[in-house]
Amino acid sequence: MIGAMLAYIRVVDAMNRRIGRITMYGLFGMMGVLLWSSVSKTFFVPSLWTLETAQFAMVAYYMVGGPYSIQMGSNVRMDLFYGSWSTRRKAAVDAVTVFFLIFYLGVLLYGGLASTAYSLGYWGKEPLQFFGGLLTGSEKIGRLEVSSTAWRPYIWPVKAVMVLGVFLMMLQAISELFKDIARLAGHDIPEATT
Repeated sequence: MIGAMLAYIRVVDAMNRRIGRITMYGLFGMMGVLLWSSVSKTFFVPSLWTLETAQFAMVAYYMVGGPYSIQMGSNVRMDLFYGSWSTRRKAAVDAVTVFFLIFYLGVLLYGGLASTAYSLGYWGKEPLQFFGGLLTGSEKIGRLEVSSTAWRPYIWPVKAVMVLGVFLMMLQAISELFKDIARLAGHDIPEATT
C-alpha cells in the first residue's frame, strides 16, 4: 500500500512541478498584455481585449500554478504552534486537515464542471452526464456563453482552465495526504525544493 502511495507521490509531484514551472512564465505574458494596454491607451486607440485577457491570464496563472504552490509549501499557514511541532505531529495534523481541503476541492470541481457545462450551452442539472455525452456523441454543445463586455469573448476556455487547475490541486492534495500517511508510517519523505 505504501509503495503505491509513494509511486503516486512521485508521478503527481513530478507532473505538477513541471506544469508549475512552465506556468510561472505566464506572468510575463500577462505583463506583456498589460504593457500593450498601457501603450495602446496612451498612443493609440485603446484595445478592448487587454483587460479581460489579463484577467483570464491571471486566472490561469493562479489556478494552474496552485498545485505547485501547495507542493512547495508556499500556502499560508498559521505557524504560531505548528512551527515548533515535530515532523510526526505535523504529519498527523496535516493528515486530518487535508481532508477538509480535498472535500472543498471536490465541491469546487463539481461546481466548476457545472459552470463549464453551462458555458457550453447545457441547461440541465447533471454536468457529468453532459460531459460523458459529449465524449460518446449523445450530447451536443449548445449556445456558447460570452462575456457581457464590449469584446464579448467566449467564457468556456477560462472555465475549463479553472476546472483543470482545481483537478490538479485535488491530485496534489491527495499526494500531500499520502506524504503525511507515509511520514506517520516512518518513511522519510523529503520536503519539496524549487
